[in-house]
Amino acid sequence: QAVVAAAAGRWNERERLETAAPALRWLERRPSPTIVAPRGRPSTSPYRLYVPDNATDKVAASWSRGGDADIADHRTEKDVRPTRLAGDELHVLYPIDDAFDEHRETLFAAARSVTHLGWGTDVVVANARVVSDEVAAALKGERWRPVNGRPTIALRSPRAGAVEALTRRHTAFLRRITQDDSGRDSFAPVPPLSAAAFEAVGYRTEHDPEPRPFAAFALRTTDGRRTRAFDAVRRSVAVAGMLRHAARMAAERGGWRPATIARFVLGHGEQRGEAHQPVDGPRLAFVPVPSLEWRGRGNRVGDVRRVLLTVFGGTGRTELDRIERLLTAAELVLDRYTRPATTWATVTPMILPGYDDPRHLRRRLDRGGIDAEERKRLLERLSGRVDGLIRKAIRQTGFPDQLAEHALVEWRSTGFWPGTEPAARYRIPRRQLRFPRYHVRITWRDETGRPIRVGGPLCLGGGRFHGCGLFAGLD
Repeated sequence: QAVVAAAAGRWNERERLETAAPALRWLERRPSPTIVAPRGRPSTSPYRLYVPDNATDKVAASWSRGGDADIADHRTEKDVRPTRLAGDELHVLYPIDDAFDEHRETLFAAARSVTHLGWGTDVVVANARVVSDEVAAALKGERWRPVNGRPTIALRSPRAGAVEALTRRHTAFLRRITQDDSGRDSFAPVPPLSAAAFEAVGYRTEHDPEPRPFAAFALRTTDGRRTRAFDAVRRSVAVAGMLRHAARMAAERGGWRPATIARFVLGHGEQRGEAHQPVDGPRLAFVPVPSLEWRGRGNRVGDVRRVLLTVFGGTGRTELDRIERLLTAAELVLDRYTRPATTWATVTPMILPGYDDPRHLRRRLDRGGIDAEERKRLLERLSGRVDGLIRKAIRQTGFPDQLAEHALVEWRSTGFWPGTEPAARYRIPRRQLRFPRYHVRITWRDETGRPIRVGGPLCLGGGRFHGCGLFAGLD
């Protein structure tokens, strides 16, 4: 919109664009751009303004009657928290085609004529140029890309016809006040921009993981009259097994190929009779979900009354939708387990994807006879090993390396949620018994330390396909 306004001003075509119209129509038909923006951090020192209300007519009416009304009595508090940017350049990257050369000079001139955004309070200097893929990849800043799935934010992007829609609206704005034959003013409201001229396009940054598909169900008694509860500590694995069996039966009734059932539902990548091989691609996970119940001062982990189906190792959205339709249960919204949050904590313990003490450092600590400095060094090595395994589990689930590297990770044997049991008390799949397990809290950060909100469901570690290592958002 700023480029359209600048073009109208540069060629003095205030009511109808002609010179730049072909170039702007080419631009509006481009795919939604990639945006490279400086990272922003909200200020820690907000301040308050008192903004005048739109009440000057009331004050003027009081004055005309001899009253003493004051515009200072009509103000609203407004708290301002500036965002401090780590740079001063924002790049909007449009792909070009063979028709670009015809419009190059016009677009460059229009872009370089931009002096402000919006109503003029945000003064800018704009430029346009053609860059190679290598130069575009090297631009500094946070890279926002259009996505088809669940976005972080939605931005308005032009469609074909946007230039004409903006022109019509500007014309209506210029003619909003007219006079009738008697000389009296009349006001014609300016219509909003047509939805056909712009669309909301979802954007995510490179830090934002691909949203994980899921389906949620309630566990009910066989007569369907009430929910069925299972002990979260001792029966979660059994619930996951029952759900896995139900999904297998549903897939068989739906006519799925045996190979697809074996890989996607059961997690078997081997042929019959061969040694077990883990599945590399998408695989269904069965996650019992303990209730987070309000008890007095906060949420407390309770029994399992709901379950989640989700997919690890890829999207698998189509297969999950098919399973969801085949399973007959009441779908629910599990807010704490799915909505984006910065800090997440386990409600069922996370099984580490490896041994946390392969060199038997704990034995050396238990034997004693070592000085304080050596004891500190051994404890740091143990801590570093656990930290590394948790970050490995984050990467194994498909999160970007940047998230795994910069996240703030905490672990302990007792839970971070009220109502959780010590990690060792939970029943887990037999083949996972040899690996250590902990309750874990993760706070997502980028490389600058800025908080990042990540959406669920979030299930990490060796037992994630059976509901171990299930996290809930603490925000």
